[in-house]
Amino acid sequence: MIGFDPVYLLFALPGLLLALYATWKTRSTFHAYADVAPSTGLSGAEAATRMLAARGLRGVHVEPTQGFLTDHYDPGERTLRLSEDVYFGRSLSAVGVACHEAGHAIQHAEGYRPLMWRSALVPVTQIGSSLSWIVLTAGFVMHAVGLVYLGIALFATAVVFALVTLPVEWDASARAKQLMVRAGIVRPHEQPHAGAVLNAAFLTYLAAAVSSILTLIYYLLRAGAFSRSEE
Repeated sequence: MIGFDPVYLLFALPGLLLALYATWKTRSTFHAYADVAPSTGLSGAEAATRMLAARGLRGVHVEPTQGFLTDHYDPGERTLRLSEDVYFGRSLSAVGVACHEAGHAIQHAEGYRPLMWRSALVPVTQIGSSLSWIVLTAGFVMHAVGLVYLGIALFATAVVFALVTLPVEWDASARAKQLMVRAGIVRPHEQPHAGAVLNAAFLTYLAAAVSSILTLIYYLLRAGAFSRSEE
């Protein structure tokens, strides 16, 4: 029961293919506009700072971090960490990503509920994801239906997290697309290009949600078959 199941591929493959496409699309779109400078000449760090200032946010730090597209907002430390390509880059790609992360800081300042929910789910999801595989395996090996369903419940926390992430990321991009023009970061005709990388990046979150949902469905089907075999 715990060996490799070819049926699993039917559930895993769609999410995997979407994830691979999303990764390729994000990287290719970022590189496509990485050499196109905004007419304002702003760097990613300057764009994020200007966007925050336009909404009256003070005390949010903007600092560089290593890695490619490792950009994120840390609500606990109120810090925007931008990858070096974004922080120092003077391109529409850099500006778009930086403004997206600034959008998360604005969400935090305004108490955007889905962001608060996602932040609260982080420790629960980390524990649930780590333990789910152990509990599921133990349940199948010990022929304990209760443990199998407990493992599924633990894995379900990752599904909830992935679903909550979708509106959070979509809203941050929507804020970025609007405010980057209002704040004078890019010209109106440049906004679609600066936002293109955000559209591509959203696919990665969509892929994660699709993959987690399909995996959950697979586990539920296997659990149902397992429980019937134990009767």
